[in-house]
Amino acid sequence: MSRLKHVTGTGGRRGLRLLLMLRHDLLTLRADPMPPSVGLRWVPHGLVCLVAVALLLGDVNQLQGDGKLGTATSLLVAAGQCGAVVLALHRPVPALWLSLTATLTGAVLLRPLLMGYQILGFPWPWNPWGIAAHLLVLLLLALRVPTRVSAAALALTALLTYVLQGVWGAWYHSPTGQAAVLLSAVAVVLGSALRGRREARAELVEQTTLTAEERARRTLLEERSRIARELHDVVAHHMSVISIQAQVAPHLVEDPPGELRENLAGIRQNAVDALTELRRVLDVLRSEHPVPGDGPDGPETSRYAPQPTLDRLEALVENTRAAGLAVTTEVSGGRRPLPPGVELSAYRIVQEALSNVLRHAPGATARVVLAYDPGGLRVEVVNTSPSREAPPSAGAGHGLLGMRERAVMLGGGLTAGPWSGGGYRVDAYLPAPAEHASPLPLLNGTA
Repeated sequence: MSRLKHVTGTGGRRGLRLLLMLRHDLLTLRADPMPPSVGLRWVPHGLVCLVAVALLLGDVNQLQGDGKLGTATSLLVAAGQCGAVVLALHRPVPALWLSLTATLTGAVLLRPLLMGYQILGFPWPWNPWGIAAHLLVLLLLALRVPTRVSAAALALTALLTYVLQGVWGAWYHSPTGQAAVLLSAVAVVLGSALRGRREARAELVEQTTLTAEERARRTLLEERSRIARELHDVVAHHMSVISIQAQVAPHLVEDPPGELRENLAGIRQNAVDALTELRRVLDVLRSEHPVPGDGPDGPETSRYAPQPTLDRLEALVENTRAAGLAVTTEVSGGRRPLPPGVELSAYRIVQEALSNVLRHAPGATARVVLAYDPGGLRVEVVNTSPSREAPPSAGAGHGLLGMRERAVMLGGGLTAGPWSGGGYRVDAYLPAPAEHASPLPLLNGTA
């Protein structure tokens, strides 16, 4: 019994939601202009207007002649039925209500004449011209609205016809209700099919475009991965060997001169620095979205400018403050020079974290903490909760992934997540021993 109640309750909620959706769809004045036809542009719109004028003339003539309605009354009913066709080009749902209202008005005005033997055999409750106009309205409606709205429009047409012809009724008339409903169903089915075909074609074009873009992107990434793999396997290996040989060489000579030791130490240091820069290049090659300005399409001043280090952190903070974000900085531990790759990665992590605060936490305040220790550098960026809702962002969502990859590339790690009070915290640790000795981790695949 409880399961039955649950199913019944679920069905009731779904029905209620459907009714609310239909009410929203049918009781709207929302504009939904008919798009121009491909190739013909506005020709179909002009043809619809010409057909509406022709229907207006025929409708007025029939209502005034065979229906014996006054000129003003006939013009009013015909203008409502045929004007709905023109209105359907821009506002299809209001056009449906206008067509139904005009038909109801005409049926009400004609019924006393039918009941009083003043006219005999007149088509009622729909006259032929009114049927043609209503079919055009339903077709234009079904071309642009969801199927449920088209079905609701057909149901309203059938309901009005049943009330007028089946419940209210009239004498001495030619019934047209069944034909009107049947033809209306055909118009709705045809319009829905054409709309589905148009949407399927548009989706196919979109999928084809996306597939071509994805193929080009995949080709680019594969080529960059191949280059990165070759650099890692060839250049990184040789540089590592040079570094190791330069470190071992002094021990192969008894009492080596100081000048020799100094030169070998310089060779080793240059090899280590080259490996560090190589890691950065590999990171760019393997990333899906390189840092703006680093690629070949960047401006010349950006492409060949020195890579930023923590010496430029204050300038970055000042630029962020100028953008409207209150930022404070804190440095702890003994500040010391770090390998170029560590300096660059720390700078980029702070840069990306502050950019995320600007995008996703308007009105918040941020704090940047750099903590030096003998083993490396800890970078922490914490922001408070935003004071207002963030606008939609067009970002690709790779910021956190890029920061984490930079930290992992150097043998460190990064965590990011909500912080107390609705804020957010990015915490990264970048290893950089005071005596960084060996580039061997590169050979183990951490580059």
